[in-house]
Amino acid sequence: MNPVTVVLIYFIFINFTAFLLMGIDKSKARRGKWRIPEKTLFLSAILGGSIGAMLGMQTFRHKTKHASFRIGMPCIFIFQLALVIFFIFR
Repeated sequence: MNPVTVVLIYFIFINFTAFLLMGIDKSKARRGKWRIPEKTLFLSAILGGSIGAMLGMQTFRHKTKHASFRIGMPCIFIFQLALVIFFIFR
């Protein structure tokens, strides 16, 4: 399999996972159930799911009042974007 295809499949998978984690955590919060740890939500973003995490935050209106998420998720995305640009144009 082409390496670009593998990276694209991984990117889609991790972003979908991060999006789902936000939705699941919001659902659990509403029902007063056991929650997904914040470090897990951030880890999914750090592993490449920052877009999915931010979309999940907006879609489910989850963690949008927490400064660590409001600022942290876009910072993770900007860092990842800078890495991609660096590796493309180096």
